[in-house]
Order: sequence, then structure tokens, then C-alpha cells
Amino acid sequence: MQLAATRIITDDVDALVAFYESATGLTAERLHPLFAELRTASGTLAIASSATVPLLGDDAAEAHANRSVTLDFLVDDVDSTRTALQDVVDEFVKEPTDMPWGNRSLLVRDPDGNLINFFAPISEAAQARFASTAQE
Repeated sequence: MQLAATRIITDDVDALVAFYESATGLTAERLHPLFAELRTASGTLAIASSATVPLLGDDAAEAHANRSVTLDFLVDDVDSTRTALQDVVDEFVKEPTDMPWGNRSLLVRDPDGNLINFFAPISEAAQARFASTAQE
């Protein structure tokens, strides 16, 4: 089994795609006006319109309702990422912080309120855990 993608349901696909393109430096592939994907070597972030929810089942998902999932993006340098996001992010939840499990993390919210963690492993153990998923 392989996790193929994480999908965010939104009322404004264009705005969320623009945010994630700016925040990550990736270019989204627009498969349909109601659906886009940002692909990395380790996974895909899909962005779908709330207009697609009826295709999933009545009330299967709701835009702007997430308070339990965090998207984690592995970056080279958390502090440089913080600087780069200054004009992109409206809400910085937690400034760059060294976490007890060996990562340096920056927590922000996307325009829909989803929590995003930009992190870099800083301890030897954390660096070893992420060695196989290092950025290209």
C-alpha cells in the first residue's frame, strides 16, 4: 500500500493553489478547473473544490473545517523559509522552534486555516530518519 495523495477541499481552488505554489515553489498541475495537484518525490498535495463533495457522498467533506491534520513539508532551512513566507502567509502559528524530537519547525496556516509545518531535521537521529527523503 502507498499513500498517493493528501487532498484539501476548498471553496476557492485558485486562491489555495496560488498560496501553495508561492509557499512551496512548486507548480500545480490543473487537471480540471475544480482540481489541482502539487507533486513531490514523496507525495502529492491535491486541492479540490467544495463543488466536488457531492461526488464523494453527501456531506463527506467540508471546506475550512480542519482542526486535526497538519501538512508537513521538509525544507532545507526553516529560518530561510520563514523569511520567504513573510509576504505569503497571513497567520504564523509558531515561529521557528527546535522540537524535542529533533526537528526545527515553523507552523503556519494556509488561507483555509489548515495547519502547515515547514520543518528541517537538526539532530543526528532526525537527519537519519529523513535521509532517504532528502530534497533533490
